[in-house]
Amino acid sequence: MLPTHGRYDYSGWSGRTPYSWPGGARLAVYLGVNLEHFAFGEGLGAELAPGGPQPDVLNFAWRDYGNRVGAWRLIEMLDELSLPATVLLNSALYDYAPGLVAAHRARGDEMAGHGRTNSERQSVLPEAEERALIVESTEAIARHEGKPPRGWLSPWIAESRVTPDLLVEAGYRYTLNWCADDAPVWMCTRSGPLLAVPYPQEVNDIPAVVARKDGGDAFARMVVDDFEERLRQVGRDGLPQVMGIALHPYIVGQPHRLRHLRRALAEIAAHRGEVWITTAGQVFDHVAALPVGLVPGSSEQVS
Repeated sequence: MLPTHGRYDYSGWSGRTPYSWPGGARLAVYLGVNLEHFAFGEGLGAELAPGGPQPDVLNFAWRDYGNRVGAWRLIEMLDELSLPATVLLNSALYDYAPGLVAAHRARGDEMAGHGRTNSERQSVLPEAEERALIVESTEAIARHEGKPPRGWLSPWIAESRVTPDLLVEAGYRYTLNWCADDAPVWMCTRSGPLLAVPYPQEVNDIPAVVARKDGGDAFARMVVDDFEERLRQVGRDGLPQVMGIALHPYIVGQPHRLRHLRRALAEIAAHRGEVWITTAGQVFDHVAALPVGLVPGSSEQVS
């Protein structure tokens, strides 16, 4: 027998029981906007070009462009298209760029936990230190937003063997770390259930642009192709899907990429009413209210 994570049971796509999103929609779409801050001269960070010795000014400044410029242009586009967002927030942004977080707050966007900074990954920490990281990030969001976040995306999607347990113990209700399905899945933890809401590692500008070196037009085509194929699939088999679109302002906030992204998101927005344009937190709320056993995963469910 191969080692297993033991977090959820296998459930193949064929044979699942259909259910609907609000309004009878079968496709839910949400935008995951990553607001990230990085240490200068040390730690992890995506690279536009191969980094040299620290301080790596080129890549640090390229990433910082996202918070100074790109994120604001992205907000303008979201307002133009009347699109909500789930903000995946490094808590270090409260000290570095509080006005940027406030702008998303003013829009009514959901704030989800995304660690302290993407200069670090939690998977390498001892359990007590990982717990402290989660608590510190969570308390910062609760203090500034007036309520704790319900969803979590680890910096670099990094998990230790106990991360899901620690998330539930810190009050989290859903995770975006597990990209194993096109629909939500209940996960087991030592302290109760946790919902895995699909978060994309394909329709995601970091692997597309940074890793594969796709252009802005190719990424936008990927977004549209993914959306159109999902519409076809849910219309054929009736099974609900969640389409996440992962965005980083230092990447898609660059003008030449933003222009293509605007066209792609405008096409999705034109289907408003046929699809459910929502947030990851609202996906959780809907799934948590469904009858026990309808959503695959574990036999446990949040009541």
